[in-house]
Amino acid sequence: MVILLKKVSIEEKHVLRNLLELYLYDFSQFDKCDVNSHGLFGYKYLDHYWTEPGRHPYFIMVNGNLAGFVLVNDFCYLCKPGEARSVSEFFVMKKYRRIGVGEAAARKVFDLFPGKWEIVQHPENKPSMEFWEKIVSEITRGQYRKLEAVTEDWIGQALIFSSNKI
Repeated sequence: MVILLKKVSIEEKHVLRNLLELYLYDFSQFDKCDVNSHGLFGYKYLDHYWTEPGRHPYFIMVNGNLAGFVLVNDFCYLCKPGEARSVSEFFVMKKYRRIGVGEAAARKVFDLFPGKWEIVQHPENKPSMEFWEKIVSEITRGQYRKLEAVTEDWIGQALIFSSNKI
């Protein structure tokens, strides 16, 4: 299985928008959001990934097929501006879950951007919390902090760590 990250071009933004709808549908079980009058959730920060520095959209590809996406930015809730990066959204389609795709994609992101990270998870999303704690614990050999983070909409768990090789 070949797992790659592919930078999303502006011409592919519509594809990312479609995948974001799948992600937001899945996530609605945790944040209880509804669709708008057009039947869409919408992602208000999508355009920012091509208009603001420090934002990086990637498709997760498996054997050349779209399997999900990861959105990286430098907006953090706990770390000072410019001090760390954040995985703002991370999505692996159900077909590709629990077979190592998410783990490989996460490791590739951390290799692309070595340094300090902040990852915040929704408190109801137990699979996400387990996933990120496992990955972060492995890559840091247990050297990370787990703190409470207050977002615009909920209070979650944040993992603060460095992805530099130990």
